[in-house]
Amino acid sequence: MKKIVLLSFCFLSLFTGCEETLVEEPYSELAVSTFLSSREGVESVLFASYSQTANMFGYVDNDRYAVQEMCTDILTHIGGGEHGRSIGIIEFTWDPSHGYFPSLYSTPYAAINNANTVIDNIGVLEESDEYKNEINAEARFLRAINYYYLWDLFGPVPLRTSTTDPLQMARPNEEEFISFIETELLATVGDLPNPGDEEAYGRANKGAAWAFLCKFYLNTKQWQKCVEAADEVIATNHYQLLPNYEDLFKVENDGNREMIWVRPANIASEDVGNRFIAVSTPNNFQSDPDSGIKWQSNWANFASDYLLYDSFVNSFDLNDDRRKLILTRYIDRDGNEIQMLGNDASMSWKYRPDPNANGQDHGNDKVVIRYADILLSKAEALNEINGPNPESIGLINDIRARANISLINAADFASKETLKDEIVLERSWEFYSEEKRRRDLIRTGKFIEYAHDRGYNQVDEHHMLYPIPQFAMDSNPLLQQNPGY
Repeated sequence: MKKIVLLSFCFLSLFTGCEETLVEEPYSELAVSTFLSSREGVESVLFASYSQTANMFGYVDNDRYAVQEMCTDILTHIGGGEHGRSIGIIEFTWDPSHGYFPSLYSTPYAAINNANTVIDNIGVLEESDEYKNEINAEARFLRAINYYYLWDLFGPVPLRTSTTDPLQMARPNEEEFISFIETELLATVGDLPNPGDEEAYGRANKGAAWAFLCKFYLNTKQWQKCVEAADEVIATNHYQLLPNYEDLFKVENDGNREMIWVRPANIASEDVGNRFIAVSTPNNFQSDPDSGIKWQSNWANFASDYLLYDSFVNSFDLNDDRRKLILTRYIDRDGNEIQMLGNDASMSWKYRPDPNANGQDHGNDKVVIRYADILLSKAEALNEINGPNPESIGLINDIRARANISLINAADFASKETLKDEIVLERSWEFYSEEKRRRDLIRTGKFIEYAHDRGYNQVDEHHMLYPIPQFAMDSNPLLQQNPGY
């Protein structure tokens, strides 16, 4: 059905310059006015927006990972054709023509366009007001979080809120853009279902809306609003910390109660699998002596290797359960034990291999927001408001207790800055390989400092945003490039 709809739209667009064709009355069942008046039609467009929001297509799955962590103190890279792109991120030499950026800019806009199509046509949908309000809320939610993704990488971008907007639009200022995202997400809360009541796994609910607001408020330093949004997530009484950290990321535990929003993987559909393991396993890997996992013939990996810095791996407590998801040694196909630690060559195995993987595509959903993030976000916001306080300490200890490491005490922290430093460390251990480190370092003022510590002294404030891709600049003369590019 999606292919039929797309072909229908493409066919109609071919004749936009032919007056005689335009005056003909379309009688097809797939005419836009007919198609979008049915539940099947509007949900087809909405689900296309969901798919584009997940953006699990081919190699883009790992592109998002690369741009969020290779410019930080956690991740580096060697090998394969990808190294020509990755080195630009690692060494801060990217420019508007860099190969990672086009799909990370265009695909969210494709999702936004489909969301706008739903919103623009919701009035002709022949369903109950309750159903229409919920569909409209889902579309606005998807539109808002895609603008959030774009803001995180590129800053404010043109706000397209209707399919009738002009092709060329200028960028709004930061205040207008932030206000739009906040207003949109708040507007969805009343009509979205409670978590667990959504019609299908992966669709929007109130918990997800509040969680995105919590993260958005945190990253825009609206501390009190962050606390209040976190409390709304907590008050759903739906989410919880999974007792065993390792179990969080296994394919058999997809949809567990810690996950608030994910990018779903589906190995039954071509090119929408999780390709994390394909870049996080040594080429001659045979088995992991610690977990007992052995290589399977239905798995594949790339020459491209995503590697963890020794300094990051060594920062863990040796008893930390979270460290156990890092591959620091392996048995190769000749039976030799290979030590990876000591050469900046350890690899994250946070997403355990899927036994039923289809080559490079594994079925593990990719995490976007989970409950632990909400707890640590609240802890950080409370510290920014009040300095070290019992509630922040308690929330951090909830995370540390699950990891089986010693608890901290308020007396250990003399100031807001010292507790913030602890939270920055805690977030690195808890969320490595979850595409959060770049924004965490930017928010806490450590992005430039840590880059200088790694020897990249040319890094300055302009590197905290990526450039608008060149193709977008070429197609829209009203766009202004980010400073420094």
